[in-house]
Amino acid sequence: MAFVPVYILILAFTILIDYFAGIYIEKTEGKRRKLYLIFSLVANIGVLAFFKYYNFLDNNLSFLLHSFGLTNPIPYLSILLPIGLSFHTFQAMSYTIEVYRGHQKAERHFGIYSLYVMFYPQLVAGPIERPQNLLHQFREKYNFDYDRIVEGLKLMLWGFVKKLVIADRLAIYVNAVYNNPQQHNGMTFLIATIFFAIQIYCDFSGYSDIAIGAAKVMGFKLMTNFNRPYFAKNISEFWKRWHISLSTWFKDYLYISLGGNRVSVPRWYFNLLLVFIISGLWHGANWTYIIWGALNGFYLVFAIITYKFRKKISTVLGINKLPNISQSLQIITTFILTCFAWIFFRANNVTDAFDIIKKISTFKGPVFIEDPSMIIYPILAIFLLLFVELKQEYYKGDFSFLNNKNWILRNLSYTILIILILLFGVFDGGQFIYFQF
Repeated sequence: MAFVPVYILILAFTILIDYFAGIYIEKTEGKRRKLYLIFSLVANIGVLAFFKYYNFLDNNLSFLLHSFGLTNPIPYLSILLPIGLSFHTFQAMSYTIEVYRGHQKAERHFGIYSLYVMFYPQLVAGPIERPQNLLHQFREKYNFDYDRIVEGLKLMLWGFVKKLVIADRLAIYVNAVYNNPQQHNGMTFLIATIFFAIQIYCDFSGYSDIAIGAAKVMGFKLMTNFNRPYFAKNISEFWKRWHISLSTWFKDYLYISLGGNRVSVPRWYFNLLLVFIISGLWHGANWTYIIWGALNGFYLVFAIITYKFRKKISTVLGINKLPNISQSLQIITTFILTCFAWIFFRANNVTDAFDIIKKISTFKGPVFIEDPSMIIYPILAIFLLLFVELKQEYYKGDFSFLNNKNWILRNLSYTILIILILLFGVFDGGQFIYFQF
């Protein structure tokens, strides 16, 4: 509404449609029940398709017709994409699907259902919640709980460190390089790509921490959205740790509906590729996102096809007898594959992406350093992240530097993080990356 006040009608439209659709789905039987679900899904996907994909489809149609010497009669529209449209649209769809499947009772209270769609902490960038987890919480009474509030504030504090001190510091270098691809070389792009991998993780997981923490302060429990994905040993595990609410959404509502892995092998591979291509398209109306999604789908299919061969190679080389080395190699390989895919995600267009890949493959050229702080601060920030996440991933026990049992060390940790934000945080009004989706 801050940008286009009339856009509140988009939310009003989908809320009204889904509210009544849920009630009628629950009340009716047979084909009519399915029709109400289809009507709800078409309304939601229709809104998403119009605002997010209209001009993308129109531009591609123009290109296709132009190649045949024809003119596209459909006009281009100046549409401002509503912030977080993909997130609350998917959350709304999960409600009617769950009511249809009989996993959730239709919500009769219009205000509570509206709050489910518009709950402010996660409205614009998730986690994409399910009605079973969130709706009942709006009916419960929450008393003041000091420990719960402190836990929520600590999570928010760490989220702000991830965003302001790590992600936005890395963004300075990444934006300087990726927005001027003709002026930079292979080594510079290699560093910028690694920086972007960390940037997008800290940017998005930082938002999730802030959202989950803010909800916890008020008494609400939102689902975990990230689980240290760069420690994943394969791409499948990566997607079980990255943007968990979206990955499980596609798994539950699309992948399983297509038959999942309970079909022929070729169809199984097709299902995986299709889900990831649609996931890429969900992220943005650009061929770069579609290629990024397809690439991740290919990684999964290739991993399945080559599983026995890779296992045999590991046995022959004796790597399977060295678990620590084996796991380290798997983590490094997964990170490299993920970074390669991120090139398409971050590049401004497909041409730039392929030029960047070509340059990186040469490993040539001096590293771009306009100001030493552009490299030094990001590297120190990455070390801070690694220190925290290595401890969380591998320390046997309930370790957290913010939950230290020693009162002095615990409060010293709060103070240090606040000082880091004030001294090294980037306060230039930069938005979260996933707001555009």
